Amino acid sequence: MEEMIPYDDAAAVAYVRNYISQDLKEKFDEDQILYLIDLIYDYYESRGLLELANESDEEFVEIDEDELLSYVLKNAQKDGMGKYEEDDIRQVVLGEMAYCESIGMYEE
Repeated sequence: MEEMIPYDDAAAVAYVRNYISQDLKEKFDEDQILYLIDLIYDYYESRGLLELANESDEEFVEIDEDELLSYVLKNAQKDGMGKYEEDDIRQVVLGEMAYCESIGMYEE
């Protein structure tokens, strides 16, 4: 098993910016991407997924991508951050998950 590199917010934002489309790079600045990453982690915490992932190396934690997208969209609007498009958020979510995979948090 590969050793996990510590999660780094700045590195995650840079990774996501590199992952998303050019249109989204122009639409989202680094602060907005960090805000969305924070919402993703709020979702993980609210569902107990971080604790489950830390309890056992053997246990597979399944993430409901549609539920995660709904959570981020709803909370961004509730927080007054604006109305995001689901496809835009999906790219950020997939980029964040790819970052986590790249540092050994998730197995393929």
